[in-house]
Amino acid sequence: MRLSVPLQYAGDPVQLIEQVVALERAGLDAVWVAEAYGFDAPTLMGYLAAKTERLLIGSAILPIYSRTPALIAQTAAGLDAVSGGRALLGLGASGPQVIEGWHGVRYDRPLGRTREIIDLCRRIWRREVITNDGIYPLPLPGGTGLGKPLKMLTKPLRESIPVYLASLGDKNVELTAEIADGWLPTLFLPEKASAVWGRALEAGRAKRVGLPPLDVVAGGMLAIGDDVAEMREWARPMIALYVGGMGARDRNFYNDLMRRYGYEAEARTIQDLYLDGRKDEAAAAVPAEFLELSSLVGPAGYVKERVEAFRAAGVTMLNVTPVGPDPIGDVRTLREWLG
Repeated sequence: MRLSVPLQYAGDPVQLIEQVVALERAGLDAVWVAEAYGFDAPTLMGYLAAKTERLLIGSAILPIYSRTPALIAQTAAGLDAVSGGRALLGLGASGPQVIEGWHGVRYDRPLGRTREIIDLCRRIWRREVITNDGIYPLPLPGGTGLGKPLKMLTKPLRESIPVYLASLGDKNVELTAEIADGWLPTLFLPEKASAVWGRALEAGRAKRVGLPPLDVVAGGMLAIGDDVAEMREWARPMIALYVGGMGARDRNFYNDLMRRYGYEAEARTIQDLYLDGRKDEAAAAVPAEFLELSSLVGPAGYVKERVEAFRAAGVTMLNVTPVGPDPIGDVRTLREWLG
């Protein structure tokens, strides 16, 4: 099992990246850079490439609506070149709130867009002459008439850059298991994951051709110690934000996920409170069991049990957010346990 961390998208990015450099020395394998409506991810990923030596550097995620397929492919190839082949391309549909509210782009056909973008990226990296029919017609019909089929001008360092998908719904998860190199679920509860996603993963894997086994990246907050259990409470505001406020009342993927886990009443309450502006009450309504199952916070023996729960759920890259008093030491300890 490999070990990664997400780069927090709040705070001073230079300071956060300096911590990642220290975590690399402690044995970290990968870092994932988010992009919501703060700084863009590729700028920080390029800086990470310059500051680190062996870390895999992934986007988690680049929204598929904010860039053309060609630009996504170019960005991944550029990062791969300057990092010496350490790029991981994490993509996702995000949600209507960010895509329509921030980017001003209509949120439609996420499955079709995802499939086309991945196909185009892989063909671009192979330096094929690119034509396409579908959501992204190339060359553009009805244009000036000057657009001609092109292939990538620069030869990529690798013809196949690993593509990871962030997905939660059954159809998206099935697509992920069919065509992606890896899966980036969120709010992952290992004991309940199979009941929620098992059938979709099985259906997608049945159609998987020519790809290695699906890499599964999931985890949660990390703190190892006899007096750190209260730190699980720190996740309440973030979970309440996603379950309660990241989307409309009738279209919130994270709220849907909490309901599928079996917390239907709690999900409804969190959303009602959050949308009414009662954010503290929404955070207080997050079930304690949800906090426990989605984290690795507690005494050493307990954290080891949580690691094995994630492993048993099929996680192959443990993605942790160190929050304890000794984050470097916790990552070093966890690296030793993972082997």
